[in-house]
Amino acid sequence: MPFDARQILEVLPHRYPFLLIDRIVEHEPYKRALGYKNVTVNEPYFQGHFPGNPVMPGVLMIEALAQLGGTVMLTPGEYRRKLVYLAGVDKAKFRRPVIPGDQLLMKVEVLWMRKHIGKVGATAKVEGQLAVSAELMFSIFEDQRIDLMDASVLHI
Repeated sequence: MPFDARQILEVLPHRYPFLLIDRIVEHEPYKRALGYKNVTVNEPYFQGHFPGNPVMPGVLMIEALAQLGGTVMLTPGEYRRKLVYLAGVDKAKFRRPVIPGDQLLMKVEVLWMRKHIGKVGATAKVEGQLAVSAELMFSIFEDQRIDLMDASVLHI
């Protein structure tokens, strides 16, 4: 089940400038996902990382993978009721710089999952070359804001 940009906004709580997924082309809840991040010279972090030699920060590549991984940890019906938080990063390796004009092809696969925690294997490639790989752990929580909103509606 693919997600276009509007559907991604319905799934993830992130917004500009921190939404780092442009498109999800394959998505199987609790199993795997494949998505893209188009890296443009207009990204705000390129002003300081690095002037005259723009390179996407590794931590933002990990965040992009984590956002894609978070979508796999829930089913579509759960997106409005639960939040997925990045809980750990293991075995992160950065293999090549990512620069403006590159397109990160990101892939996540669930390694294991229990009730409120899970781990994915994640990779991102540019033109077939591995740019970053990591194992990402997630914690899943009920979205307490929903309970507060529901409670306030009941008191009107």
